[in-house]
Amino acid sequence: MKRHLRDVFGTALGTLITACGLSFFLVPNRMNDGGLTGLAVLLHYLLHWPIGALVFVLNVPLLAAVSYLIGLPFVFRTLLGVTFLSVWLAILPEHAVTHDLLLAALYGGVLSGTGLGVVFRVGGSTGGTDLVARLLRHFTNTSMGAGLLGTDAVIIASTALFFGLRLGMYSAVALFVGTRVVDLIQEGIDFRREALVISEQGEAIAKEVLQRMGRGVTLLSGRGAYTDTERPVLLIVISRSEVQDLKDIVYRMDRDAFLIITTAHEVLGEGFKELQSRRRPGFRKEI
Repeated sequence: MKRHLRDVFGTALGTLITACGLSFFLVPNRMNDGGLTGLAVLLHYLLHWPIGALVFVLNVPLLAAVSYLIGLPFVFRTLLGVTFLSVWLAILPEHAVTHDLLLAALYGGVLSGTGLGVVFRVGGSTGGTDLVARLLRHFTNTSMGAGLLGTDAVIIASTALFFGLRLGMYSAVALFVGTRVVDLIQEGIDFRREALVISEQGEAIAKEVLQRMGRGVTLLSGRGAYTDTERPVLLIVISRSEVQDLKDIVYRMDRDAFLIITTAHEVLGEGFKELQSRRRPGFRKEI
């Protein structure tokens, strides 16, 4: 029960943040960040219909179609998100905080992306081009990524056609910023570092890391393609502040070691963030 209440609250909060980005930055400046909400912005100015009602009307027929393909649990969660977003857009006034188009695109994209990221984190959805992409994938075998990109491109191009190239370009900026912020919210900002150590002194380095840094080490087996020699490969996940400590240990024990350090956007498991599934009972595999 607590989880359901948390999900509803998260969906309400996320859609409110998204609605603020639209009502205070994008919509008053005739910009959008793609999706069916972007189409609603276009129709809002062309037909002078309320944007909140347009968001709801555009999504409901698609939800009805998708319900036959994905299942009711997904539809209910999406309908909740669409309803909250429509209500917030109907309540909030269209008031431009700034008429600087670049600032409006940036802040509108950040707020919209943040809100959507919060909704996605609680397993919700606000429909939009995601529904269009799912239908395209079902009927034409188009990938989800291609469907999303194609639909958003058409909406941004339509913005440029009706409101001018300049507003279309700024809308593309808002779309890009919003997409990146969604990824950031989904993946988290507490980035870790993943290190691969290839060394003949692998086992000795592993013991040193375990004792001095208190970090777990996974021993993998590697074979050099040129030398055809078996060598241990160490897989170590550390924080950003521990990178220099690891370098010191590796090169103190083997100056010829090969060290690769990459960014791990999210690490789940013992010693890091607890692994929690966001998958709901009855949720079917995506089409």
